[in-house]
Amino acid sequence: MIALTILNPRDVVFEGDVESLFLPGDKGEFELLPFHAPMVSLLKAGDIVIDWKTRISIKNGIAKILNDECVVLLEE
Repeated sequence: MIALTILNPRDVVFEGDVESLFLPGDKGEFELLPFHAPMVSLLKAGDIVIDWKTRISIKNGIAKILNDECVVLLEE
């Protein structure tokens, strides 16, 4: 499982454990699964897809992945 936290300037948008996560990276969409290599990525407009079913539309942001923990900071 990946411990996911998605934040915008006002709220916690999502917090919980997930099996899979698709993110709209600035160089293209990518998927995170458990044991993913550490990385930081800019995010562009698109949808974050959690566990192949929940979609969260975003404008842009940044994601940090380290030790099965992902923090996504969104610009509103």
